Amino acid sequence: MGEVTRILITGAGGFIGRATVAEARARGLEVVALVRKTSPAAWSEDTGITVVMADLSDPGAIPVLSQAVQGCDAAIHAAAHLGGDASALEADTLAATRHLLAALPAGLRLVLVSSITVYDTMRVVPGTVIDEDTPLAVPGQAHDAYAEAKLAQEALCRASGHPLWLMRPGAVWGPGRTWHALNGFAVGPLQVTLGSDGALPLTHVTQVARALVGAAQTDPGGVTALNVIDDDLPTRARFVAAHRRATGWPKLALTLPWTLWLGLTKLVRPLAARLPGLLREPILRARIMPLRWPNTALRAALGGQDDAAFDEMLTRSVEIRT
Repeated sequence: MGEVTRILITGAGGFIGRATVAEARARGLEVVALVRKTSPAAWSEDTGITVVMADLSDPGAIPVLSQAVQGCDAAIHAAAHLGGDASALEADTLAATRHLLAALPAGLRLVLVSSITVYDTMRVVPGTVIDEDTPLAVPGQAHDAYAEAKLAQEALCRASGHPLWLMRPGAVWGPGRTWHALNGFAVGPLQVTLGSDGALPLTHVTQVARALVGAAQTDPGGVTALNVIDDDLPTRARFVAAHRRATGWPKLALTLPWTLWLGLTKLVRPLAARLPGLLREPILRARIMPLRWPNTALRAALGGQDDAAFDEMLTRSVEIRT
């Protein structure tokens, strides 16, 4: 495969997708931006962006996409459902991926936006290093529906035969999305943090975009998985303190030891199916258990570094939004 000059980006109108389009254009790449309904007005002024509207969950998108991908050297697949609704995951993550694969020409380089949720955190202990060699969850036994869908999506792409990057971001944050689901829970103005000394597996949206476009420009040598994680990872205590300084929220904060909450989940296990996520042990362990998240493989494969330390990146993200 020669030089990459034109790429397809699905889910281009989303949080990661918009940043990825911007990164690709900054590198001088032409972009075919697949969106479901609308696109940023500024794109219409950029002759290097071709906007294609199609719903990937609909089989009728296949011929549209087959035409749109002509002339592309790689595809970045960022379209997916971000919640836990089973029907939406089947349509917007799994059916969408099947339809994309049906439209792509054989041998086209594919970059999948997956997730660190695919790892089996029920089989590790606190402090474990989670890297690309960590065992994945067993299909049917993942900690939630989103993780199950990501496992299945990865399997579909592996089976496709395309040269493949499996990119697994942590909790993606950035302008307009500075909070995340890995701290604990809110009760009115009170944020309850389930604290530990473990680092949060965060990744700034600009970092994700750079990794995705860099992967699209690089031969994976078959199938290669990379965890996409920032260099500077705050603890939960540092994150809450920095967020309060930068945004004024949370107004009130309380920290409880995560091990105390783990004990509670074990006590209420017989009722787990009817309880909120953080009262179910598999979800609690996946989101809160202190683990180590190196990005060694990412840096070795694609290079790069954070633009600044976490606190500075948070301040910049808030300023961009406001």
